[in-house]
Formats: sequence, structure tokens, C-alpha cells
Amino acid sequence: MSKKYKIVVFSDLKKSLGNTLKSTLSLAKMLNGEITIFHVKKATEVVTEDSHLSAIRSLNSEYRDMDNDINSIVTTYSKDFGVPLTYSCTIGNLKNEIANYIEKEKPDFIVLGKRKSKVFNILGDNLIPFVLKKHNGPVFLSDENQVLNIDKDLSLGVLSGDEETSIASLTENLLLHSQKPLKSFRILKNADTSDKTKVSKERKEIEFVFDSNDNSIKNISNYVAINNINLLCINRSQNKGDSKNKSLSMPTNINDIINNLNVPLILMGQTNYTL
Repeated sequence: MSKKYKIVVFSDLKKSLGNTLKSTLSLAKMLNGEITIFHVKKATEVVTEDSHLSAIRSLNSEYRDMDNDINSIVTTYSKDFGVPLTYSCTIGNLKNEIANYIEKEKPDFIVLGKRKSKVFNILGDNLIPFVLKKHNGPVFLSDENQVLNIDKDLSLGVLSGDEETSIASLTENLLLHSQKPLKSFRILKNADTSDKTKVSKERKEIEFVFDSNDNSIKNISNYVAINNINLLCINRSQNKGDSKNKSLSMPTNINDIINNLNVPLILMGQTNYTL
């Protein structure tokens, strides 16, 4: 795995950024990635006066403060974890700047911190659904309480809908860092759940099958906790009108998923993404 994969953390400089970076650093070490922090400050939060000169002064002052704050964070974490970090920041329209960054830089991974108190307001303006539409590759949602720690044995899970049985190469790479069997959670329509658990010795995989209903995600959350899963990969569908995998289509059910799954999540790419 010689290529360095580009991982960008979209940051709002909140206190939870520390845990987001810790989880991202673990992900980067597992996947041979390089990390950039990108912060956008809304211009409307900076410019509050009508005077053109005052507006320019406010923008320049805010940019210096942002740059100093992020530089301090990058310096600290690069030193503590021995992983180089880069950063950039700007002031403008949040969604426009994010979309321009994705188009220009073409990151392999996008990282967002999820906070349940504002599920659809992370970094403001419904950013998670917006990013899912703009970026076809994996999106890593760090959990503010459950930090992904590479020093602990990885316990990996995969959540899929109907007819999704293949394990992506990304998952295979992550499994290299785990001594535990893969836990596969599947949601099927009219599933026979009398024997919910299946064990595959050949693939070192334990499969749990759930019937598709309003409580599917909540039920899976209980099994995720019981099995001490500390990273869950979720196959997201194309969400282009067909009914296939409707139970996992995104961003339709992202609210339900984030609210109930208390672990770091990787929302897998819509295409056959290879690392």
C-alpha cells in the first residue's frame, strides 16, 4: 500500500475536534493516509458592520485568529502522534467553499465529527447530507465520545442492506488490523430471524440478520454495543429512485443512523471504491 491517501477533516474548531483528530489519526495509520484540516468560517459571522473598510479589517483579523488556532492544533497533534498534518482555512459561504474544496482537491476520505444534539447541523446547514451528495468516496463520521484507537484491537462491523454481500477492499484493508472476526449486520426484507446469527469459519465472519422495519437500526445498535464494535462500515446505496437498499439509502436515513449508532462510522462510497 504505497500510495498516500488524502484525508480531509472539515472542522468547526469545537472542543470535540480533538477526539475527531485522534480517530482520524488512527484511520490514517491503518490506511496509509495523510491528513489535512480544512476550516470554513461563515462571512456573515465575521462581518457585522456596513462599512467596507471595517468589513475588510474584520475579515483579516478573523483569518489571522483562525490560522493561529489551527496552526496550534496541527503542531500539537503532529508532535504528539508523529504524523504530519497540514491545514487551510477560509472565510465565505460554507457549502460553496466545501464544494469547491471537494472539486479541486478530490480527497479520498472526508471526515466529519458527529454530535447528536445537532445531527443535521454539524458545521451548520445540513452539511452531512450535502457532503454525501457531493462526494462519492467514503465519509468517516467520528464519534465525540467513542474514539477510534489503533492501539486497541480493532473490532470491525459492516452494515448492509438487501443483496449486498461482498466485502469492499477498504474493509479488507481494515481487517488487517483486527484479530477478531468481522461482524456483518444485514437488513433484509421479510427476513427469517429465528436463527439470527451465522458463523463463517472460512471468512472469519459472524453474520447477524435483521428484518427490515422501523426498529432495525435500534436493534442493530444493541448488537453493536454487545459485540464491542469500535468501527462500523455502512454500505450506502446510489439512492437514485430504485427501491433496492431503501432501508440504508442516504442521506434519507442518516438521522436515524447517527442517533442510534454510538461508534465511529464509515459511510462507504457509492462506487466500487478501492484503496
